Amino acid sequence: MTSDRNKRIAKNAVMLYIRQLLILFVSLYTVRIVLAELGVEDYGIYGAVGGLVALSAFLPGSLAQATQRFFSFALGERNDDQLKTAFSVNLAMYLSVAVIVFVILQTVGRWFVYTQLAVPVDRIQAARTLYQYTALAFLTSVITTPFRAIIMAHEDMKLYAYISILEAFMKLGVVFLLQYLPYDKLQLYGLLVLCVGVVNAMLYVAICFNRYEECQIKKIYWNTALLREIVGFTGWTVFGQISNVARTHAVTLLLNQSFAPVVVAARAISVQVASKVNIFSSNFNVSLYPPIIKSYAANERQDMFSLITGGSKITFFLLWILALPMIVEMNAILGLWLGDVPPHAVLFTQLSLVEALILSVSLPLTAAARAPGKMKTYELSLGSIQIGIFITAWMVVSAGAPAYSVFIVAILANILMFGVRLYLVNRLTEFPISIFLRYTVLPVLVIVLITAAPVVLIQKLLPQGLQWTALVVFTSFLLSTVSMYFIGLDKTWRSKVACSVLSRFSMFQRI
Repeated sequence: MTSDRNKRIAKNAVMLYIRQLLILFVSLYTVRIVLAELGVEDYGIYGAVGGLVALSAFLPGSLAQATQRFFSFALGERNDDQLKTAFSVNLAMYLSVAVIVFVILQTVGRWFVYTQLAVPVDRIQAARTLYQYTALAFLTSVITTPFRAIIMAHEDMKLYAYISILEAFMKLGVVFLLQYLPYDKLQLYGLLVLCVGVVNAMLYVAICFNRYEECQIKKIYWNTALLREIVGFTGWTVFGQISNVARTHAVTLLLNQSFAPVVVAARAISVQVASKVNIFSSNFNVSLYPPIIKSYAANERQDMFSLITGGSKITFFLLWILALPMIVEMNAILGLWLGDVPPHAVLFTQLSLVEALILSVSLPLTAAARAPGKMKTYELSLGSIQIGIFITAWMVVSAGAPAYSVFIVAILANILMFGVRLYLVNRLTEFPISIFLRYTVLPVLVIVLITAAPVVLIQKLLPQGLQWTALVVFTSFLLSTVSMYFIGLDKTWRSKVACSVLSRFSMFQRI
């Protein structure tokens, strides 16, 4: 049983990784065209006003993981009635959340965008219209959340991958329409992104009602005690995720208020790049999350601990493969991607990737923290640090520090949050800290040292030019992959990865 589950985890991870390679190339090309069509100033406005677009992409995904905990727990206990009840309660809850969010967006949110946001006078109306489109996109994502969660809980990652690929190509179609439709580009982009969100939501709903028995509305399964448990769990999870996203958007607004629009554009580019690259490690965690919860529900603690230690290493490694060459050759990569690179974009993006690398090691710890369902102390502790990031950033910027200082603050805070996560997971699940330090943190540090130093040295010695950049990227990829496989992974995980890759290769040969 454990062997089959491990193979399934590895296969899901490879599937999601291949899927994300395709999505990454499509997404990066999309950002380049959007930047060219909107211009630096409008792109900066989009980064400030359109922060809800990032919210609609990130927060519902995090909510789906929170909701997925109850679906995965019921599946782990093999309790069909509990699964149906969890779906009915979650669907009702998210419909209620959508109504509440709509009221907040049309009162507090609208007041801020209409009266407080620093936007050039001739772009005020466009910014206001964009806000309404992004608000509707966010509502659509909230309603879709329980359907996305049920797919993840069933570990149906191939279906999830296909829907995501279709969404990426719809967004690619958006940028082509953006070039030819005669309308204000900023407003048009917001409208088209909303349309993609609506189509994507319809797909999730239709597929889930057709595929999974628990997804139905003919009979409502209700349990008030379960509702209270879900509301408490999800409420604290929402607090933690909102504090993270609000911090990110608040720092963008801080830069908007304190520096020129080109600085905000550079910030938006750095966040875009880091979020796209970070999805590679996040996707592996998506495949890891259900078995961690199911192992806890089945009281299989040693399997759970093994998934955390091995999963944390691989989560970091999947991101490091891409992050290392990008950090070293960021100037050339952004120049090739964007053509005209905004000031500060190179440094901002490098620092954003460092922050993402620190976070990646913690992702399986976050999944483990959710398993017991006791989220108050965990989310309150980490959420407080997130809020502290914005307060500290505001203080250092007010004191005259340069714009990049906000990234330094975030990096230091993420190191602190890693330590807090590890301590709290130990308290919640009795996960041994010494085991994590020995089998996860130490191998990660070794891989960073033995791969970063040679790649940086090679980059410094080689001349400038596209062919030399390609050589550095290839060398980094080869060195990182070989080092991770033979040094970073133990025998068990090497076997899992090898079996998964070979099975995918055989599948492609048959095609």
